[in-house]
Amino acid sequence: MRKLILAFVFLIGLSASAQTSKELIGKWQLVKWTKNGKDKNIQQYYKTDQVFQVFKENGDFESLVGDESHKAKWKMSKNNKELTIIAILMPVKFNIDYFDTQKRIITTPQLGTFEYKKLAD
Repeated sequence: MRKLILAFVFLIGLSASAQTSKELIGKWQLVKWTKNGKDKNIQQYYKTDQVFQVFKENGDFESLVGDESHKAKWKMSKNNKELTIIAILMPVKFNIDYFDTQKRIITTPQLGTFEYKKLAD
């Protein structure tokens, strides 16, 4: 019985980490930005609250800020703890602090912590 429980827990762990890249696919809206422990005003900084990240299965990435669109590539580390967005040969690495099917929190020392919510397809 104990081995069965351990095997079940192990399989859940494998499935959760294996699905992370797959669950990233879709459109995410920026809902909170914190830098140096202080909340930043998304509307004031970006001149809009319509700030999105769009992840596609083929590694394509699109950043949408109001009417502006910027294309890039994305990749996830094998352990699903780091997200890299590569725009014009300049990679930006984010630590993944939290991630589930509806919410994602990522951090980079230079820019701060970003919280996103996933939008329905």
